[in-house]
Amino acid sequence: MSEIFLDTETTGLSYKDGHKIVEIACIETKDLIPTNNVFHKLINPRRNVPEAAFKVHGFSEEFLSDKETFDKISDEFLNFIKGKKLIIHNANFDLEFLNGELGSIKKNLIDKEVVIDSLEIARNKFPGTSNSLDALCKRFNIDLSRRSKHNAMLDCELLREVYINLLDAKEPKFDLSSIEQDLIKSNNGEKDYNKKILQISKVEIKEHEDFLKSELKKNFY
Repeated sequence: MSEIFLDTETTGLSYKDGHKIVEIACIETKDLIPTNNVFHKLINPRRNVPEAAFKVHGFSEEFLSDKETFDKISDEFLNFIKGKKLIIHNANFDLEFLNGELGSIKKNLIDKEVVIDSLEIARNKFPGTSNSLDALCKRFNIDLSRRSKHNAMLDCELLREVYINLLDAKEPKFDLSSIEQDLIKSNNGEKDYNKKILQISKVEIKEHEDFLKSELKKNFY
């Protein structure tokens, strides 16, 4: 099944207080492996961006003024996430904004049944400690050097790494055990990684020399 790692940036802490979304990012994965299919939009909130919010994500009202509004990108967004599991850190926050924006333009709301909240998983696994995305990255030794400010796309990438660690899953690796077993069987129970040396006949050498001469003549003369 496909998953979507999703994150938003906003003008404030609550949609009910009149705040709006300024950035949406989604990364699609298949069994937690990125498919290179992403959705990323900066959004004109049609309101001011408070100083506190600007310090978090760095998007000013002036910078966002020429970006599309949420109603213009909503269909593309809904089509991107349709039929996929959504993995969000602190999902209640993002869903309040997303469903608030969707409801205001009479679009279908996101059903909580398709959402996995990685914050809830982290709280169950590490009770009594900080389980912010930053804290979890530090816990799992995930590189935060690129994260000078909050950025929805980067946060999605970090969230995928955190989520894999929360599940105690590992990045898929090539299974070489079957190849090794074949080597053992073919060498009377002993591993033999030496390459076989093939003897080239005089006829083959002559054919190769003739081929090189014809190619050199064709390409350089």
